[in-house]
Amino acid sequence: MDSKSSSLFSLAHHLLTYGLDGSPIYADQFTRLNRDVYERAIELYNTRGTTVEEEAELCLGLLVAFAATIYDNGSKQEYIQNVLDRSWEVLPKLSPSLLKVRLLTYCYGEFYDEKLAKEAQKIINTWNKTELTLEQAEIIEELKNFEENPYPFEEVGE
Repeated sequence: MDSKSSSLFSLAHHLLTYGLDGSPIYADQFTRLNRDVYERAIELYNTRGTTVEEEAELCLGLLVAFAATIYDNGSKQEYIQNVLDRSWEVLPKLSPSLLKVRLLTYCYGEFYDEKLAKEAQKIINTWNKTELTLEQAEIIEELKNFEENPYPFEEVGE
């Protein structure tokens, strides 16, 4: 089960970053990737992790998948809320780690509760900044983007 949730996160993350490296975006590939991510998320939606870490990986993969996809069967917001509820259960049980920072960051990206960002920053502040892994650097940037651009889909009035 863990490999399926990790693969969902990887696939969804690829969709979120598709074309950001300057490579061309092809509509057929983008559509296929969206469909694959959404179908895999729906397939895993009712499963549960057998450990705290597996459940956190699954919640993370589902949050990223639902955020990345353009599809909605009419229940997407309900799915997201249910995954957030599951995340609230698992977050206090997770030790400070990259996984916890990722889950905090993507929950923050849905909910914009400052406590989530502060908890993620607290863990990040324990990392050696001169020896960050690629994954650590990416999540630091992702958290920064969420903090600098809250509510990206809402129009701001003048």
